[in-house]
Amino acid sequence: MNEVSSTRTSASNKNTAAIALGSNLGDREANLRTAIDHMRALGEVAAVSSFHNTEPVGYLDQPPFLNAAILLKTELPSVDLMHALLAIEKTMGRDRATSIAKGPRLIDLDLLLYGDLILDTQELVLPHPAMHERAFVLAPLAEIAAEMRHPLKHRTVSNLLDDQEESAQPNRVR
Repeated sequence: MNEVSSTRTSASNKNTAAIALGSNLGDREANLRTAIDHMRALGEVAAVSSFHNTEPVGYLDQPPFLNAAILLKTELPSVDLMHALLAIEKTMGRDRATSIAKGPRLIDLDLLLYGDLILDTQELVLPHPAMHERAFVLAPLAEIAAEMRHPLKHRTVSNLLDDQEESAQPNRVR
């Protein structure tokens, strides 16, 4: 396991986690709001972005997504947080084992950043290995954490978003 230190957000041993949310099945907005409500049990939801309409990436034969990002202040270790996010997905009806990779989903929760932790294990890679390539992740996150730094790229979320083609950036809806 390769792990590098993580910045604490306060003396209470809380870390700030950046989490991406997405949904393209059912009532997308209600799905995102339900997931956010579930995440309140994992720590303090410190910020929530607006919701962004985005076209699918990778697997294109599916409805558009509604994406958002949150900042969660939590005492949970990173791997435990990831397991809790997967449990929320399952509770909401997502079955990763039987779904199409990058395909339609009721809810998708991705742990993007966990303080400045760098982690590379079979179970979890932090920062999220593709976050810097995804405008649909960066645009909502930039609203609430523009100056948060990618610990490997040594660039802010805002800088990473600026690198994306304008045509790839999502449209804010709420």
